[in-house]
Amino acid sequence: MASSSSPCSMKHQVFLSFRGEDTRFNFAAHLLKALKDTGLNVFFDEHTLEIGEELLPALSRGIAASNLSIIVLSKDYASSNSCLGELSDIMDRKRNPTDKHIVLPIFYHVDPSDVRNIGGTFKTSFKEHGSKRPVEDVKRWKAAFAEIGTLKGWHIEGGKFDRSETEYIKDVVEYVLKKLNSNCKSVSEEFVGIDDQKRKLLALIEQADIRVIGLWGMAGIGKTTLVDVVYKEVSPTFESHWFLQNVSEKIKNKGNEFVRNELLSKLLNEQEIRIDTPSIGHAYQDRLNNKKVLVVLDDVSNPDQLDFMGVKHFGPGSKIIVTSRDRQVLKNGRANHIHEVEKLNEKNYLQLFSTFAFKWLNPSVDFRDLSCKFVEYARGNPLALKVLGSKLYTKSRKEWEGEVDNLKQYAEPEISQVLKSNLDGLRELEKNIFLDIACFFKGEKMDLVEKILSNYYTGAVCGIRNLADKCLLDSIDCYFISMHDMLEEIGKDIVRQECKEDPAKRSRLWFPQDVDQVLRYNKDLVNLRVFDISFSKKLRKIPNLLGAIKWCESLLELPCLNHLASLRQDKFPQVPNPFCDLNLSRTGIEEVPDSIEHLRKLQEFLRERDLNHCPMIKFPRIPRSLIKINLSGTQIDEVSLPLDSRSLRELDLSYCPMVKFPEIPRSLTKLNLSGTQIEEVSLPFDSLCNLVILKMKGSRVKNASIKLESLRKLNLCGCPMVEFPEIPISLVWLNLSGTLIKEVYSPFQPLGYLEDIYLSGTRVKGVLINLESLWYLNLSHCPIKEFPEIPRNLRDLHLSGTLIEEATLTLNSSSSLRYLDMSGSSIQKLQCNISGEFPTVDVPSPSLRSKTLSYMCMNRCKSLKLLSELPPYMEYLGVNDCTSLEKLSFADKNLYRFDYLDDMFCMLFCNCFNLNQESIDNIEANAMLKIGFLAEKWAARYDWTWEARYGREYVRLKAPSLICYFPGNKISANKFKCQSMNSSLSLNIAQNGGSGRRFLVFSFCLVADLTHCHHFGGLEYICKYQLTAAGGGNGGGGYEKFRSEIIFLEDYVSEKSMGYHVFILSSMDMVKEDKNYGEASFEFYIKSILHDEEEDYEGEDYHVEYGFKETYIKVERCGVHVFYVDANSDTDATKNGLAGSKRSFSHDGEEGDGVLKRLK
Repeated sequence: MASSSSPCSMKHQVFLSFRGEDTRFNFAAHLLKALKDTGLNVFFDEHTLEIGEELLPALSRGIAASNLSIIVLSKDYASSNSCLGELSDIMDRKRNPTDKHIVLPIFYHVDPSDVRNIGGTFKTSFKEHGSKRPVEDVKRWKAAFAEIGTLKGWHIEGGKFDRSETEYIKDVVEYVLKKLNSNCKSVSEEFVGIDDQKRKLLALIEQADIRVIGLWGMAGIGKTTLVDVVYKEVSPTFESHWFLQNVSEKIKNKGNEFVRNELLSKLLNEQEIRIDTPSIGHAYQDRLNNKKVLVVLDDVSNPDQLDFMGVKHFGPGSKIIVTSRDRQVLKNGRANHIHEVEKLNEKNYLQLFSTFAFKWLNPSVDFRDLSCKFVEYARGNPLALKVLGSKLYTKSRKEWEGEVDNLKQYAEPEISQVLKSNLDGLRELEKNIFLDIACFFKGEKMDLVEKILSNYYTGAVCGIRNLADKCLLDSIDCYFISMHDMLEEIGKDIVRQECKEDPAKRSRLWFPQDVDQVLRYNKDLVNLRVFDISFSKKLRKIPNLLGAIKWCESLLELPCLNHLASLRQDKFPQVPNPFCDLNLSRTGIEEVPDSIEHLRKLQEFLRERDLNHCPMIKFPRIPRSLIKINLSGTQIDEVSLPLDSRSLRELDLSYCPMVKFPEIPRSLTKLNLSGTQIEEVSLPFDSLCNLVILKMKGSRVKNASIKLESLRKLNLCGCPMVEFPEIPISLVWLNLSGTLIKEVYSPFQPLGYLEDIYLSGTRVKGVLINLESLWYLNLSHCPIKEFPEIPRNLRDLHLSGTLIEEATLTLNSSSSLRYLDMSGSSIQKLQCNISGEFPTVDVPSPSLRSKTLSYMCMNRCKSLKLLSELPPYMEYLGVNDCTSLEKLSFADKNLYRFDYLDDMFCMLFCNCFNLNQESIDNIEANAMLKIGFLAEKWAARYDWTWEARYGREYVRLKAPSLICYFPGNKISANKFKCQSMNSSLSLNIAQNGGSGRRFLVFSFCLVADLTHCHHFGGLEYICKYQLTAAGGGNGGGGYEKFRSEIIFLEDYVSEKSMGYHVFILSSMDMVKEDKNYGEASFEFYIKSILHDEEEDYEGEDYHVEYGFKETYIKVERCGVHVFYVDANSDTDATKNGLAGSKRSFSHDGEEGDGVLKRLK
């Protein structure tokens, strides 16, 4: 960070020029504060001019004493003599070649073209100056004004669809800090996003044990630009230095000896060195050994080139920086450290694209959506951003839209020429694998791609890794295979060029129209290796080829497979080894040839359900090796299976028109007959039968008698049965939801092992069984009015939509209930009676007993008025849309605390507008009680990494968090003493009085109007915050920036209405180790993510991407509370100390008084 104490600092680091009448009390004031908060010295006439100083001389001295000038060009800027005088002095400094003065314009609600051309209101202003001021002055002002209109800056258009001014100010401040840092150190060219990588490279050069540094990355990623910036900065500290560009190309054109002689001549300061031998003579070796040199070898393609250049003879302290697109070249060249040049992040590459497409640092509001599509395509490649941006400069939106459509069709020549150089030197194997991935396998699972390609190529796995080393594939240490979009298009273009006119002569076919043309007209496929017919909608017949035959809805004829019985696999590459999966999903095939039985290794035959088009009528002859058959949705009504089969495990005949229960082999473990016409099920005892799962959901079963002791799961959901079925004692899972059953009992056998029973939507009024084994009971939407007898081991109880009106929950240690759902029921009063002791007498019905109730769902209980003495440490409490609820309280007793800390903890009271103030106070107090307890536990896990491994990929998981919301527009002054009347605030961190390690745990409270929000289920709460070390705010750089997100995803969709709500939130992601921080500043956002098909949002700010609409909801007010947690404490380490607070102001400039103003 730039600082007044730094070697290159001046009295005023930033000069801020603006028109006071336009922006003094809004944008300019906010920008000034943001700049000063970072420790920068800013010339601002209201605070900097000494009393008695004349205005213009003081301004001139301020400009002369500044490193950088920011000009806020507003509509009346040119009407001010002093503003134009400032601007002229600033531009004079910029024009001085020895002066490195930086000028940044902000076009605030004005058109940059009006500034460049002195049009609009500016034309009128200059006309008035011409009649009052000397001609020379006006001429000088005009030149400066027109010139600044050509500079890159920010265009703040304002209005409904533009970003907020707060975001623009943040961008400006970050950019200013970067420019001041680089300006103090070097004359590095403007390259957005280079600073972090530059620092890393400089740090590597400082390390004594690192001699050869490798820079690795794909073509166009910015390797040469990065090393050039570093080279210019550090080269003066070496005795000799040389930057040798395009090493491989020069060696190719001029030879090894010529390039080496050129390098040695520069390093040894000797003209025309000529060494024609493979090695360097001792005389030159000795001279090189005595020199500390810096050498950059750019674009090396062979490790031998490094040895040939004699780098091993350079003297102690020498540094050799080598750039290459091939990581293996750097490894073999004995690089001590290989730095992967990183792609630009989203913010930087949008900024870089804008500098070429608009000559500003931000995209025009009208082009922002299209800009995002171009930068998404470029995926952080600076060359692509530059080429695409430059091509679009000054073009209309219609032309932009045309270029977007062409992105995936035609590769940009200037980009493809550079990227194609990555393919130079590929072996035939690697080239084929590259083309296969580009045409067919991008985005597929890595292990699947490796398996398929290994059937075609020897050494395919090694070839894939070589492509990754050459930057032709993204990192392969992940679950899916990935390739840059531009490389994908280049690969496809290479295949197209094999024969532009006739697709049949190409080696690969993937485009549906090409496939259709080739097969429709029986083209001679002389070169075809692979073809993909996944989306060939009109295809009806394929020749005798095997390959991808799934997802082709119109396919009517399958080729004969007889020849497979004797054909050796190594002579028929179209058949994978082993050929174990035949997938005819969504095809129109009516009959499978009997020759399928010759596929001796076939294990799965899939013909998945398609209710619109299911012509298959004959059950196929199947090989005995088959394990799984799926004929769902076909017209098969009879099944002929080999009853002596020992391999068949799964059979799916759901939604077939069969009326008789089929004969099945004893090897079968899973049978699906859902949606069939079967009415009677009778399965007698068979000790050799292995059937475990039987699904008959939605079938016509009226009577069932099943005595198979192997059966564990039975699904009769939606069947028209009236009597409880006869089931075996071995059954553990039973679904009778939606049947006509009125009573639950078993006249045949005791149900001793049953664990889960689903009875939702039946006519059951009472349950007459008492199973000690029962864990799950679902009686939702049954006409019951009282709680049933509850087995002591029951964990989950679902009573939603029932007629129960009152209940008392006795919570103690004698039961296991943890989940209670009474959503949409008739409940009016629910009272909890917490006892920490075991009961001495039986608790009378209709009471519930539990010690671990952690989940309670009461959503849409319209008659609910009272929730009393709830357990204080429940993990989930959902009381949304309980519009009659008036009173709510929590028990004071700490019966138990959280056992599970890795989840979202929720207290949800959406639309509960009748809650009295005491109840709201209770909700707030309980939320802070939970956060206080969690803060201690979260701090103990501070070093944990919240990641999970999926295949080869590590995925970042959501950090444990807590969310509480309820209706209201006030933040508790007792719980959150530091408050602000807008979406940002700053506070002081209490000093650590102890000597040990300490953690800061932040909780925050927000107020927002949710009138236009569709539901709470897709809200994302974003907190951007900066922690500044004590004494580090005055330009010392002692600060860290963080971003925390709490994403709340829930299927429950609240009824409309909503209005103002209060949110209390915290997260394990907001636990930070205290590094002697003295101050914290916060910015808060609420983002609603809606499916694009949902009705249009009426708010002010939204962005559509990937089929979702992102809507920002205004944060009206915020508050922060800090929990201080000692690292060494094993007991109650959470101290409810409040952060010291700075004064915060409303939009009117008044000090916050605890009341939200101007609520509509």
